[in-house]
Amino acid sequence: MVSLFWRVFLLNAVVLVVATALLLGPVTVSTPVLLTEAAVLVGGLAAMLIANAALLRMALAPLQRLTRAMATIDLLRPGQRPAAEGRGEIVDLIATFNTMLDRLESERATSAARALSAQEAERHRIAQELHDEIGQTLTAVLLDLKHVADQAPPALRDELHQTQETTRTSLEEIRRIARRLRPGVLDELGLVSALKALTSEFRTPKLSVRHRLAADLPSLGHDRELVVYRVAQEAVTNAARHAGARHVDLSLRRTPGGVELRVRDDGRGLGQAAEGAGIRGMRERALLIGAGLALERGPDGGTEVRLTVPTDTGRR
Repeated sequence: MVSLFWRVFLLNAVVLVVATALLLGPVTVSTPVLLTEAAVLVGGLAAMLIANAALLRMALAPLQRLTRAMATIDLLRPGQRPAAEGRGEIVDLIATFNTMLDRLESERATSAARALSAQEAERHRIAQELHDEIGQTLTAVLLDLKHVADQAPPALRDELHQTQETTRTSLEEIRRIARRLRPGVLDELGLVSALKALTSEFRTPKLSVRHRLAADLPSLGHDRELVVYRVAQEAVTNAARHAGARHVDLSLRRTPGGVELRVRDDGRGLGQAAEGAGIRGMRERALLIGAGLALERGPDGGTEVRLTVPTDTGRR
């Protein structure tokens, strides 16, 4: 598809070529046409075309920048705005586009806050049901199995004990899922304890998860602590399940304006794949509290997730 610049330029070029052709007629120049006259006219035509192209390029440059901004803008990375340069209607167009972006970012933030709030409420409800209903039911089954096993003949006792172990494993798995859905330790003991529990949960013989958590962290409030925990949870989960990592380092330290969370792994890295729902979810959570989120290649390979959370005094 021909761009606006070339359409306008070609229209102007046609007009200039026709005008030059008319000047070469017998009314305006010598007959036959002298070589010097033809050279002057052709040179003048070339100069006019070059000047026309330069002026059009300058006049349409703001529109080209606006087009690039429209193609690359991402509402999960707010603040990107094309400069309102140019004259007349072009400036009005860019200003209108920037106003539209402000409104879209505001509406997206509001809708994302509602969605994430509903998601957390649903997680809490499901975790509560898993713990109170299914957990209690399996606990009762374990007690019944123990009672039956104690009175069963030796031939069946081993099978009943095996069933007990299977039921106990299922109960522990349900409790683990409930903790992931709603980290009660975060509400009861705070962010540092919740992150320690998170790293312990993922630590296996094949995966080393280490943590460095500062003791002088400022108060963040429940909403921001929940975002820090969820981002850490998603980052560690990605490293353990998708990146093939062997080592994960999680750190939380105080900064002049707030706190900084870093999660590094030695896995396969981000590569060229598009961001999935997990990463976009982290970005949306970071936006809700005015935090900055960066995903980069780690110093030794793998992936580094960095979340910068402002405190009340340093919030952007």
